[in-house]
Amino acid sequence: MPLDGWDHVELWVGNAKQAAYWYEHALGFERAAYAGPETGVRDRASYVLTQGEIRLVVTSALREASQITAHVSRHGDGVKDIALAVPDATEAYRQAVQRGARGVAEPQWLSDANGRVEVATIATYGDTVHTFVNRGDYAGTYLPGYEPVDGGLTNGGVGLHAIDHCVGNVELGRMNHWVEFYEQVFGMTEMIHFSDEDISTEYSALMSKVLTDGEGKIKFPINEPAEGRRKSQIEEYLEFNGGPGVQHIAMTATNIVHTVEALRERGIRFLTTPDSYYEAVPERVGEIQEDYADLRRLGILADRDDDGYLLQIFTKTAQDRPTLFFEVIERHGARGFGDGNFKALFEAIEREQALRGNL
Repeated sequence: MPLDGWDHVELWVGNAKQAAYWYEHALGFERAAYAGPETGVRDRASYVLTQGEIRLVVTSALREASQITAHVSRHGDGVKDIALAVPDATEAYRQAVQRGARGVAEPQWLSDANGRVEVATIATYGDTVHTFVNRGDYAGTYLPGYEPVDGGLTNGGVGLHAIDHCVGNVELGRMNHWVEFYEQVFGMTEMIHFSDEDISTEYSALMSKVLTDGEGKIKFPINEPAEGRRKSQIEEYLEFNGGPGVQHIAMTATNIVHTVEALRERGIRFLTTPDSYYEAVPERVGEIQEDYADLRRLGILADRDDDGYLLQIFTKTAQDRPTLFFEVIERHGARGFGDGNFKALFEAIEREQALRGNL
């Protein structure tokens, strides 16, 4: 199935106006379009936010009797739709359903004065969906029904460039089911497999497999919990999310040091890394373009694989529920996901779990 890349990620939230403000002021996004009562939409309000090639949409319901209200009540603020750009949404939907996917919304064309967009939606793990979007005949800002806006914060962003990967958490014993789903429905291949021995601490462990499309544009890691002495981060997520869902969105940066400095100035809080981590990392990773002193100062992690090295850092959760968070990643050839950082990362997550009383 041909995929042209990420189209957008839509989050269903309790208050879209306030969420949009947070994404603008905290993460450096710019408001691009809006749909709501003022544009003829009666049941919801949606704000489209952009930075580099990233397009996020935050949507909230205007009435109690709404699937959005029910979704937010169960899951809290989080990802509903990981939308994928395709050359033909009808054909993508046909192939997906023929290969075993459950259809949610059949193909349709949406039109306005700027042209038309073809969309169709299928279900995936939990209440998460994938919408196929063909916008080849459209010149508007986002979708028909949305009006461009000029009045949000215009700041040039913080250097976030594109979506690198979206990670899903599923129940124990369901990882392989969803791996097979992406292999069968999308024709994806397994890129990397991490066992519970690869991703473990003294207290907990998880297992993960990474699926990717033929050109490596789309990457979907799927995590499931593994047995451990205490509750794993995946179990905590599943409990507070009310089931499977998107754990984090990784966004690439062109200069991660600059980006993390800017995000810290805006109040973003990151998982902390002990100084002892940086005593060993230069020898393990080797020569890099950046200054290791900057990485230590900002808490940025580093790792190397056969193809190069990468730098990464993880925010604390973006809402009160310990569910969705964000990753900033800068790749210098590396195709992996920071294998050498797993122990440091998950120990940092466990420290946060302990503070919440959930470890």
